[in-house]
Amino acid sequence: MRRTVLAVTAALLVAEAAGFALVNYVMGVMVDYQQMSLAGMDPAAASKGAWAGAVLTALYFLSCALVLVVAAVRDRAPGRFGRVLLISAAVVTAVVGAAGAALVGWAAFGVMMLLLCAQVLSLVVLGERGDGERGDADGSSDGAVPGTGPLSPNLGAPQGSA
Repeated sequence: MRRTVLAVTAALLVAEAAGFALVNYVMGVMVDYQQMSLAGMDPAAASKGAWAGAVLTALYFLSCALVLVVAAVRDRAPGRFGRVLLISAAVVTAVVGAAGAALVGWAAFGVMMLLLCAQVLSLVVLGERGDGERGDADGSSDGAVPGTGPLSPNLGAPQGSA
């Protein structure tokens, strides 16, 4: 199930990249076609900036999808950089979803929240074996019995008599 979740989320991130790129590209075309200017800025610069934003946003989400595909193929959680990239993509999706509710409507909010749910689910699935990959099957790497450490829930009981 882990690989399936990662593959589906990667496919959704590719679709999200295409959606963001399309919206930015259309904004650039509209600015260029209507010769819009913002505070006296050259309209050509504004349209090229929107197109550059389209490319950068698409590359950002495609790199997140690539991290998920590599994690699915290797069946291992990504490193620190990959996790930060995936978490930042989830934050961007949440912020765009909140803005979409105000600017576009609740349907856009719903779509973005479904994308966010898939991204969070993939992060949770990636974290399932985070401790187990480093140690024994139960997650302990020093051979200690679980629940008998200094932070065990049995605070009143002496250690070893849990």
